[in-house]
Amino acid sequence: MIGTVQTLMTGLIDYAGLFPPAGLGMNEAVANYARDLGGTDAFALSKFICPASRLDELSESARVLLPGTYATSGYREMALQTDPWSISVVGDLPLDQTLDAIDAFNSRHDTEEKGLAKVRALEIRGNDAQTIDAMIEAIPEDLPAFFELPLDVDFRGLVATLAGNPGIGGKVRCGGVKPEMIPTSERVAAFIAACAAADVPFKATAGLHHPVRAEQDLTYENDAPRAVMHGYLNLFIGASLARVKRLDHSALEEILNETDPDAFTLEEDRVAWRDVAIDRTQFARCRESFCVGYGSCSFTEPLQDLRVLGHL
Repeated sequence: MIGTVQTLMTGLIDYAGLFPPAGLGMNEAVANYARDLGGTDAFALSKFICPASRLDELSESARVLLPGTYATSGYREMALQTDPWSISVVGDLPLDQTLDAIDAFNSRHDTEEKGLAKVRALEIRGNDAQTIDAMIEAIPEDLPAFFELPLDVDFRGLVATLAGNPGIGGKVRCGGVKPEMIPTSERVAAFIAACAAADVPFKATAGLHHPVRAEQDLTYENDAPRAVMHGYLNLFIGASLARVKRLDHSALEEILNETDPDAFTLEEDRVAWRDVAIDRTQFARCRESFCVGYGSCSFTEPLQDLRVLGHL
């Protein structure tokens, strides 16, 4: 594998199969996650995303798949992985109830008896600075949290509220099941530029099934609506170039709007968009501490498309 492709893809995708447009049941979603953890593309797979309200359901559905558990027959170990599953929790309950649910889940899965798993991130909405401040104060310091900020307001103050808090980052929603749910490149670029200026890491979610910006089906139905979707190469290469090269948000917007796959260069020690390039070490720093990953309801589509482009 080319070095910068490995840098880009390692731990890039959090699996969100429970969420639209896939909207899978818990049993199917955990089976997919377990399969992909044991597959050849496991290097690209990070956390399993689960609403706080469904953590008990996750425990029940995954009990024979989690590392350290056994089949109901009692004599054949089912789990092939040895590391605990990493979970990212979406805070769909009030914060205090969400944190209680996380504590209960972590306690339940702290030993091999009920399977090894650990919540390693919290994803939560933050619509105003005062509420964000209060939530940051309440969230344990050892639990990284990503605040999804609205893009239809001047969010620079909200990004500034996140700054200076270790383990706290932003979250940007890049798509949805309807065309009007896809934010403009200008808004996404402005969000990334604000995070770069404030030294705030971020993750993305939704609408990033494909490497390069293009018109795509938004759902899996035969009569699915179509719209131009953001590409994850555009987003993560663009964010890294913007961070290292100090590009303003208009330059980043141009990268997000790129539709030519050949405009992106992924070499052993160099990644570039057209004639703007950074080396692999710079790219790795950005992936580790700035543009840290994204949630996708499909794990297979992003990898298949990358293979079509010849990068895997």
